[in-house]
Amino acid sequence: MYKLLIADDEDALRRGFREYAEFLGFHVTEARDGMQAVTLCREQDFDLVIMDVMMPKMDGFSACKEIKKIKDIPVLMLSARSEEYDKLFGFELGIDDYVTKPFSPKELIARINLIISRHKGLRPGTQAAQEQHEIYERGGLKIDLTARSVTVDGKAAELTPKEYDLLFYFVKNKNIALSRETLLTEVWGYDFYGDDRTVDSHIKTLRGHLGDYKDLIVTLRGVGYRFEG
Repeated sequence: MYKLLIADDEDALRRGFREYAEFLGFHVTEARDGMQAVTLCREQDFDLVIMDVMMPKMDGFSACKEIKKIKDIPVLMLSARSEEYDKLFGFELGIDDYVTKPFSPKELIARINLIISRHKGLRPGTQAAQEQHEIYERGGLKIDLTARSVTVDGKAAELTPKEYDLLFYFVKNKNIALSRETLLTEVWGYDFYGDDRTVDSHIKTLRGHLGDYKDLIVTLRGVGYRFEG
């Protein structure tokens, strides 16, 4: 049974989602604002957090930033605003999806299942992780896909969740030319409304984390990128 946390100041929305999700077999905990959501994430483990952007005391973006400091929990953001800036800002923080209100409960559950399935096999301690522990090493670079950890010359690299996802996708598809469109679709999601700048900015910061091994990510002019395996 997957554990979900929904943080929203609309009581009716929280109750309606909880009733529907629990009918489908999820365990749902409610938070009325961002501060309560952060507190609950400190005290409990969740498989996914559904977070509204506009909330009292602490907004969803601020709460997401605090939660990411504590645990690597996937976050799906809810908002009545559909501006591209809000979506890009959320994805820069490391959220996994962005859904605009009003939404279909069925669609929201489908997105939740997709996000959880992406993360489930990468978590240490799960059966899938134990059965297929994946490690990539190149010189002093060690990328542990199962434990979601990266070390460069013995020092841990602190990546954002989306940077981890991007690097792991590169490793799984090493020596393959990957277009920016492919990376946006596979790493950010098929319905992400960002553009090439999102990929390029993440590549830039990712290379910075890799230090002397930054050249493993090769730019292919007019095409995209390739990870040298």
